[in-house]
Amino acid sequence: MKSRSLLISLFLIVMTIGTLVAWTDDAPLNTPPAISLADLNTTVDPGVDFNEYANGGWKKLNPLPADRARFGSFDKLAELAEKQLNELVKETASKKNEKGSIADKTATLFNLGMDSVKLEKQGFTPLAPYFKEVEAIKTIDDVELEIAKFHTYGFSALFGFYGSADAKNSSKVIAQLSQGGISMPDRDYYINDDARSKELRTKYEVYIGKILNLLGDNEATAKKSIQTIMSLETRLAKASMTRLEQRDPHKTYNKMTTRELAALSPSFNWNRYFVAQGVGDPGEINLGQPQFIKEISAVIKEVPVEDWKVYLRWNLINQSASYLSGDFANTKFDFYGKVMSGVEKMRPRWKRVLGVTSGAMSEAIGQLYVAKYFPAEAKQRMIKLVENLRISLGERIKNLEWMGAETKLKALEKLQAVNVKIGYPDKWRDYSALEIFDDSYVQNVIRSNQFETAFNYAKINKPVDKTQWYMSPQTVNAYYSPDMNEIVFPAAILQPPFFFLNGDDAVNYGAIGVVIGHELSHGFDDQGRKYDKVGNLTEWWTAEDSKQFDERTKVLADQFSSYIVIDSIHADGKLSLGENIADLGGLNISYQAFKIASKETSKIDGFTPDQRFYLAYSHVWAQNIRDKEIIRRTKEDPHSLGNLRVIGPLKNIPEFYAAFNIKPGQPMFLEAAKRVKIW
Repeated sequence: MKSRSLLISLFLIVMTIGTLVAWTDDAPLNTPPAISLADLNTTVDPGVDFNEYANGGWKKLNPLPADRARFGSFDKLAELAEKQLNELVKETASKKNEKGSIADKTATLFNLGMDSVKLEKQGFTPLAPYFKEVEAIKTIDDVELEIAKFHTYGFSALFGFYGSADAKNSSKVIAQLSQGGISMPDRDYYINDDARSKELRTKYEVYIGKILNLLGDNEATAKKSIQTIMSLETRLAKASMTRLEQRDPHKTYNKMTTRELAALSPSFNWNRYFVAQGVGDPGEINLGQPQFIKEISAVIKEVPVEDWKVYLRWNLINQSASYLSGDFANTKFDFYGKVMSGVEKMRPRWKRVLGVTSGAMSEAIGQLYVAKYFPAEAKQRMIKLVENLRISLGERIKNLEWMGAETKLKALEKLQAVNVKIGYPDKWRDYSALEIFDDSYVQNVIRSNQFETAFNYAKINKPVDKTQWYMSPQTVNAYYSPDMNEIVFPAAILQPPFFFLNGDDAVNYGAIGVVIGHELSHGFDDQGRKYDKVGNLTEWWTAEDSKQFDERTKVLADQFSSYIVIDSIHADGKLSLGENIADLGGLNISYQAFKIASKETSKIDGFTPDQRFYLAYSHVWAQNIRDKEIIRRTKEDPHSLGNLRVIGPLKNIPEFYAAFNIKPGQPMFLEAAKRVKIW
């Protein structure tokens, strides 16, 4: 969920649809082998490039599809899942269902998205009522009220508003304001003078012009509108925090009263905005980026009403284009897909519509999938694995040489307090208030956004619901939430290549075990460590232990920043620090748990248990990726690229050296004094 984006540490950025392969007694015959010789490239020495050794064969066998910017082993899992999900949704959509039922809503939304004839005939006419709202704007007061409406529609105009846990009182949901309002994915693209940023700005302007032409604007009008949009969005970008700055939770915690907010940003009528959102006076509110909120006052005061109408009209069409006729959807893809990521072809319509449908009724659909595809034994095995990993991390904390007794005690208390959610929620959401009508695809997307927005706003100034999940069961992913101090594993990730129900311990500890250790480590990474056992942002470390931690993590950040990802572009070790800490921690924690749980010494397919452990881990990150996507992710993604998630952590692990006889002088060898050990 968007409002949780700064509070949840993900294992992957794979916000895609997933379901499960049905496990039966003959399941091993229907699932890939845990370690396949065909996935390896044994012509490469493990000490030279372990990623190529472990995954070179897989990369050849799985070429990059035209509709993908990146395709990895977990993307392959998600594709298999999509096909199963599609069959089940299509089955629902082909039946006559009771009006207003979940099945009826699912069928209506899916069928509208798949009805290309109706979409082409309608064009952008379903948005006519919203365009009329914008055109009717006469005053700045009208502008502010329209921004409030846009936020309920799911359009991120000017800034963001949502409810989320108070970082220093994690049992209560409070109102939150955050920066926003730009349409390119990073503020630096508007500001930086490097060649790629300049190229993106030029092509973004071309894209705006094409969309405005589709709306019927002539060249002169479109050119003027482009200048207006770029001017306002650039101003917002300049007032925005960088991604790196936002990694510091203390910088993004600035709680104040609504009266103090009004004094900081006086030209925007915040009280009227909150009333329009249905939350009244929220009392206290957190400002994620105070300087940005201050700038809102200035832009509201200085930007003419007519310019705001241009900006809002652009927000409306840009954020709706994917759900309209092909000319709009294809034009948007040309910029965000081809230009930004190098994708050659748009994903098939059924996959795009399936994603929207599952997102709109995520838990309602997820409940059906769990009942059919998630076996109880998978959850039980996961519970055992998690507890083994918890014990392992506890032992490692106790034996840390660099951490003092006082901090160790509190770290162990936090570890014991970590809540674990596996598979699916204990309490399912009610979707009866979600309205889906047989009018247009885009209008139903907006109604779904309104439903989600209302659900979120209703939490403000209420106790945090500890039972809520922030991913659906059919999502191939996992996360740690610092303000909840919990780790969550949706059902869809509990299958190969992450989890083998009948696999040996070496493979499962190397794959899903590291995932578990990764999420546990997030509670003690450079961000998560700043939250205590109940999820409050507070200083519970001694000053000396914080210093020791920072010294070690700096070495890790510098290691990753030394890697060249393409041409002369380096990885950003500071941006990806939290994920790199979690990868390294996850490997160490899971390996120790594996050695405690298993005394197996026999080889399988010629590989020792230790070798299978590290191969299973590496195979999770097998992937092919486009050059443009490498550059984009290096700029925007807090996760390192797949190849670096293999070689980066492993270079710091002595047991890996022993398993594959890594020798001094080889690229995979790092002198002992330069290796990092944190958790």
